[in-house]
Amino acid sequence: MNTGNGGPAFPDAGPTESGYANPGMSLRDYFAAAALQGMVAHDSYLNGSVEDQAKQAYLQADAMLEARK
Repeated sequence: MNTGNGGPAFPDAGPTESGYANPGMSLRDYFAAAALQGMVAHDSYLNGSVEDQAKQAYLQADAMLEARK
């Protein structure tokens, strides 16, 4: 299990000795997708290129993961 990414967001099966049978997307990716969705919904938050927006979404995701500690 990749705990650096927050672990799986939507695993298909329960944990096994070596991780999840189908780990799905990471929690970090899920958080980034949610952050980007909010940014797009409120276009006043959209600044710069789409690459910059994606980086900002992952910065938000990393902050959310840090806040969970």
